[in-house]
Amino acid sequence: MGRIVVTEFVSLDGVVEAPGGGEDFKYAGWTFQIKRGDEGEKFKLDETLSSEALLLGRVTYEGFAAAWPSRDGEFADKLNNMPKYVVSSTLENPEWNNTTVLTGDVVEEVSKLKQEQGGDIVVHGSPQLAQTLIDHDLVDEYRLMVFPVVLGSGKRLFGETSDKKPLRLVDSKVVGDGVAILVYRPAASEGDEAGSG
Repeated sequence: MGRIVVTEFVSLDGVVEAPGGGEDFKYAGWTFQIKRGDEGEKFKLDETLSSEALLLGRVTYEGFAAAWPSRDGEFADKLNNMPKYVVSSTLENPEWNNTTVLTGDVVEEVSKLKQEQGGDIVVHGSPQLAQTLIDHDLVDEYRLMVFPVVLGSGKRLFGETSDKKPLRLVDSKVVGDGVAILVYRPAASEGDEAGSG
């Protein structure tokens, strides 16, 4: 059985929109102005190398599909070769290799995916998808790289939910120029080991 891991670059006020640029957002690329240091880079590389699949919303998928196939190296090779699942009602012929389009009910499709796909199924960006997964208690772990900046506008990770979602912090560290890496799991999870940090 797989685990859904939501990993995000997030501002102090919760914005996750266009952290790496490529979108029509006034602060697109905002993370590039703050160094996450060698330890932050290693965290993202280790996370990617331990991922078994990507699960993305259409906008994030299209940004990744435009950027990664032309790149090489350990990080790019892993992204380019692993299975990718994109939630979309409009995307019909994805060109990025190993991509499957999930067109049905998101909650049903992702629940089925968790049963069929082992390991970490990682959601990058994709705030609308992430909010749906959060609201339906499908997220097994949150990995938030919180940058010390307030953007004041933009798509946020957390929206309204049908109920409160208690979490517990399992790991935390500060890297680079004050970037906090916070790892949370649902508080109801039994038998999880606390992370080191």
